[in-house]
Amino acid sequence: MDSRRPPLAPAQRSLPEYVRHWAETTPDRRAFTFVDHPAPHSRGVHRTLTWRRLDLRVRALAARLAEEAEPGTRVALLCPQGTEYVTAFLATLTAGLVAVPLYPPSLPGHGDRLAAVLDDACPAIVLTTSHIYDEVRDFCAHLPVRIIAVDHMPDTVRELPPVVPDGDSVAYLQYTSGSTRSPAGVEISHGNVVANARQALASYGLDERPATCVGWLPLYHDMGLVLSVAAPVERGLLSVLMDPAAFLHEPVRWLRLLAAHPRALSAAPNFAYDYCASAVTEDQKRDLRLDGVAALLNGSEPVRPATVDRFHAAFADQGLSPDTHCPSYGLAEATVFVSAARPGQPLSRFALDRDALATGKALPARADDPTAVTLAGCGTPAGQRVRIADPVSRARLSEGEVGEIWVQGPNVGRGYRNRDEQTRRVFGAVFAEDTSDSGRWLRTGDLGTFLDGQLIVTGRLKDLIVVDGRNHYPQDVEASVQDADPAVRRDRLAAFGVPGDTGERVVLVAEHARSIRLAEIDAPGLVRAVRAAVSARHGLRLADVVLVPPGTVPRTSSGKVARALTRQRYLEGAYTPEPPEPAQSGEAGE
Repeated sequence: MDSRRPPLAPAQRSLPEYVRHWAETTPDRRAFTFVDHPAPHSRGVHRTLTWRRLDLRVRALAARLAEEAEPGTRVALLCPQGTEYVTAFLATLTAGLVAVPLYPPSLPGHGDRLAAVLDDACPAIVLTTSHIYDEVRDFCAHLPVRIIAVDHMPDTVRELPPVVPDGDSVAYLQYTSGSTRSPAGVEISHGNVVANARQALASYGLDERPATCVGWLPLYHDMGLVLSVAAPVERGLLSVLMDPAAFLHEPVRWLRLLAAHPRALSAAPNFAYDYCASAVTEDQKRDLRLDGVAALLNGSEPVRPATVDRFHAAFADQGLSPDTHCPSYGLAEATVFVSAARPGQPLSRFALDRDALATGKALPARADDPTAVTLAGCGTPAGQRVRIADPVSRARLSEGEVGEIWVQGPNVGRGYRNRDEQTRRVFGAVFAEDTSDSGRWLRTGDLGTFLDGQLIVTGRLKDLIVVDGRNHYPQDVEASVQDADPAVRRDRLAAFGVPGDTGERVVLVAEHARSIRLAEIDAPGLVRAVRAAVSARHGLRLADVVLVPPGTVPRTSSGKVARALTRQRYLEGAYTPEPPEPAQSGEAGE
């Protein structure tokens, strides 16, 4: 029954209305399955909710929430990954309250950020599970909140006056990744999330075809929430979830779920594809068949064509089609999804002249240019408008000119909670020469251009390194560094600029690989190799190279390297060489 295409649902204004529709029309179809991995190398224990059971659990919890709080009250979700998280999110929306998707206090390295978000959101209720209830209670002891264990709620539904959310009212606060000191909650309306779910499904060709959403991305992350909850609810698709830690422990588990479900749609950041290519063994590949995968989204961090090539080369014998990979671009302020390449088409790659790119021009590189910058195309927008603007003059730029990416569409959020000035600056942009243009634009803070009709993302405006009037993209420098020496841990390094006596100095902080002890590394030789690679490819001199232990470079809650926080810690003197090798610090600082 689950393999048949679900009937199209009449257009609804909110996710709760879609849940009710599927519960009435396809009650026994599977809605959400969480695959738990309680033991090492476990194949997984499946726990499933049908649409009827999901609706029952959602309405029961929504009735309790409606008794506890007035419409518009914030409800923090501190649940582990699983069906309880899905139930908590949808029940909050059903009760007319505002969800704040977060994570348990035990998430390593993110306790300070969690505390800052809770202080900013001021929730009246915290939803969690009985397994971590005491942990959550202790963490929230200083807050005036009521804590409810979702899994202890009985299924008995107490009928209350139905709440029909308005499309413009706030459904949830999506807190952006970044510094723990200044979390910003994006107000996402019911209409925003429904529109973005439709846009995503249409872009990946799944709006009218059967599919299964398979995901390990955390549900507090914007991409995980939309592609593993909102999109399947809007379309009536099965969503199969697993815990991010289970993926990191044994990445083949994700691939097995892709193989087990027809026309699987899944998403992951670039590092995950590199990780699978290097960590999945030949023995683990033997039983895998990936020819049924419909689309693999690559987003949340810059997409590297070389990573795509490695991933598909690693799993070509398992039947994985090379045209399933879909480089994508999005951000929390636009709910998540903005632009994507379509499945069924070869990867679009653009080899660009590095010198021209440093001056803001995307020009094709010479065929024999070893310093060319190769970027992946992120396809075309769906259901929204995307333009490139000069971030200073606000002039509209032409194809091939690099500027700030601006977005306009029904998926763009309402603004930041309690940050009116920041909301006006980010969500209220107007082109300088086009006063008649209808509506305001979202300033993404990302740099990019259009080439051959495709959106090319080049980097973050705030992370740009400017030396002698030339622009350098940190992720480009980092890619050169991690290819220079195998002792540098991939995707665990940060390049950034710091003030110097004669201009900006470039600093690199990099973790060494977990498989190599620091005492085994020729640190001076590594630094020489790194500096030579960066000098040859970028014409840059690294003022400081700091090698640090694994787990030292901070990451955002979505898993990306937090460059701004790394820079801050460097300036505060937090990075010191590991004993007993103090001599290598001098080499690194020369």
